[in-house]
Amino acid sequence: MKRKLLLACTGFVLFAGPALAEEPIVGSWKRPNGTIIQYTSCGSDTYCGTVMTGEYKGKSIGSMSGKDGAYKGKVNKLDEGKTYNGKASVKGSTLSLSGCVMGGLICKSESLTRQ
Repeated sequence: MKRKLLLACTGFVLFAGPALAEEPIVGSWKRPNGTIIQYTSCGSDTYCGTVMTGEYKGKSIGSMSGKDGAYKGKVNKLDEGKTYNGKASVKGSTLSLSGCVMGGLICKSESLTRQ
């Protein structure tokens, strides 16, 4: 009986594990200037970024929607007080984040490292 229960639990974990896994964007990321940003789930396929250290600690840097390492949304440039259309992609331990204005004519990007 115990063996059957153990096998059933193991099967559930193996099949449910990928469905329960967090998106690659979820976690803490270090900007080139040393500031730590944390992305957490804040809705279905939506991830909110919060500054965890530095001058803007506790402030939102926007939200991204997407899955499988590719995201689109809004990026707040806190030192300018502006919000830009943004996109992000995660590959390994690198988060590439960019924001654009004027229909994508002017863009800024940076790479963050997973903490």
